[in-house]
Amino acid sequence: MVLFVTGVCNTGCFYCPVSDEKKGKDVVFANEHLVTERDDIIAEALTMDAAGTGITGGDPLMKMGRTLSIIGMLKERFGDEHHIHLYTSTIDLNKVRELEAAGLDEIRFHPPVDTWECVAKTGIGDIISRTEMDVGIEVPAIPDLSAELEILVADVIRLGVDFININELEFSESNWDMMASREYQLKDDISAAVSGSEELAKNIIKKFPNARIHYCSSSFKDSVQLRKRLIRTAEKIAKEYDVVTEDGTIIKGLIYADDLDAVADLLRSEYDVPDELMFIDTKRKRMEIASWIVEEIASELPYKCYVVEEYPTADRLEVERTPL
Repeated sequence: MVLFVTGVCNTGCFYCPVSDEKKGKDVVFANEHLVTERDDIIAEALTMDAAGTGITGGDPLMKMGRTLSIIGMLKERFGDEHHIHLYTSTIDLNKVRELEAAGLDEIRFHPPVDTWECVAKTGIGDIISRTEMDVGIEVPAIPDLSAELEILVADVIRLGVDFININELEFSESNWDMMASREYQLKDDISAAVSGSEELAKNIIKKFPNARIHYCSSSFKDSVQLRKRLIRTAEKIAKEYDVVTEDGTIIKGLIYADDLDAVADLLRSEYDVPDELMFIDTKRKRMEIASWIVEEIASELPYKCYVVEEYPTADRLEVERTPL
């Protein structure tokens, strides 16, 4: 589960990809679900049968009390085997000790760019040597900061960091202005990745062949990480009338009408549709039905009928809608 605990952050990274919906706002999201009470977090974890949680932001350490409370809640509900890692730009030994005491398993530091050439002075070495947690560094490969990234990697390896994650730099809706200000270009026509980022990451790995360095591409995040989470969620929540695709999306039929109860009665009496193959979604004001059924009978119904493919997320983002 991806747990966004706050959009508040004082680091100010120019490449920050956090959406305008969240950036700078003190909001909490469990995956795509807006959290209004603590039970929403547990419910989302159960919905996807989460084996662990990644706590992110903003900077979770800007809301330390909330973050500690959530870590404790997750460990109490799911046990020690529920692995929790956290991303932060705040390098503070006392806060790290609090997080470890609360049950955090792994911490991934995101040092601000202006510390990459002097990271040893930030105190991260003390944290690495004085905590039992796994301590990692996670940063993007920024094409025009190759020398600074190499210094950062060399220093944290010397300090004994457990691992280094290098991510492919990406354009997002909220950071697009960096293209104009820093003259970055897209890698290709089908990706949001920045040209030169992948090459830099791979060069760093070659220069430190004995270090534990991982490279995460833009395509990997979409095609593997997101896909696995969607499949896990879809298989958990799918109803009998849903078809789960190999990409983790859900295909179903939809019927729209002013009186959905009358639609249900018609489907039962005239077409022998069993109750388990249809459902009235009062929140979205629609009838959900098996796609293979509505495809057969849509031409005979006096209603608007569709087959949709959508994400198994709280917002039910549609991939495709086909009118029948």
